[in-house]
Amino acid sequence: MMDWTDRHCRFFHRLMSHHALLYTEMVTAAALVNGQAARHLDYDAAEHPVALQLGGSDPAQLAQAVRIAAPWGYDEINLNVGCPSDRVQSGTFGAVLMKTPARVVDCVKAMQDACTTEITVKCRIGVDDQTPAEVLPDFLDHMRRAGVTRLTIHARKAWLDGLSPKENRSIPPLDYDLVYRMKAEFPDLHLSINGGISDLDAVRAHLVGGMDGVMVGRAAYQSPYAILGAADQTIYDAPHAALSAVEVAQAMIPYAARHIAQGGRLHHITRHMLGLFAGQSGARAWRRILSTEAQGPDAGPEVINRALNAMVGQD
Repeated sequence: MMDWTDRHCRFFHRLMSHHALLYTEMVTAAALVNGQAARHLDYDAAEHPVALQLGGSDPAQLAQAVRIAAPWGYDEINLNVGCPSDRVQSGTFGAVLMKTPARVVDCVKAMQDACTTEITVKCRIGVDDQTPAEVLPDFLDHMRRAGVTRLTIHARKAWLDGLSPKENRSIPPLDYDLVYRMKAEFPDLHLSINGGISDLDAVRAHLVGGMDGVMVGRAAYQSPYAILGAADQTIYDAPHAALSAVEVAQAMIPYAARHIAQGGRLHHITRHMLGLFAGQSGARAWRRILSTEAQGPDAGPEVINRALNAMVGQD
């Protein structure tokens, strides 16, 4: 979720769910080691529980990055072994690491030795011409022997040669059955399933089916209220009532004001809010106003109010 789940996105999403684990966008170990720590690691305490997602393939560099990140107090640190983007391929990390599980073991152990925060892993079922039914159990066995107890599995192959990152999110077929077989074969591991999951009914079905967790990515970004607005009560049996979508938008106004007062721009925040009312009456007016008026250098939080008013015909 590079360029998507930044700190503004996560603060916005946390307003809709108190319990869902949120992930940072993937940060390279090199970016932290080379002096950009605060830019990538700062976040609002309200975002907890939140996981830091790291990318890298150099055990020493990853260990150094973890030592730098540890004081920020993330709830877990996740090593990404699933991203198929060009940037991660050129850096020899992300999904390409599925080809070298021994290297992943070295990375994970170095990270574990560098901090007390739990180290988790996100992976694919395989890459390119690998046979997932052979590769995935071997990879999970490597991770278990390295002391990793929690993994998220994107139930698709990643084709690093021939498909774009966007195509890798939809063209390779999903193999949920294989992930379920891995849960049966590795009952001691906490396994979450990911890929093609677009609503809470599907989330519930995977949990009832035996998975320990479910990761929802782009659906939660594109239609956040449909996923997160009911997640606490539907998935976590939380007794409290969720904020309405309007209340979520209103709660973002003081947050936006603080960001602007610190030199930021409204668009940094509102770009994540376009899908808040997806499927609801007035959603088009909401998107139109945020997409146009929030872009200006002098745009203020009142734009959010105007967008809300336009939804109910009071502009």
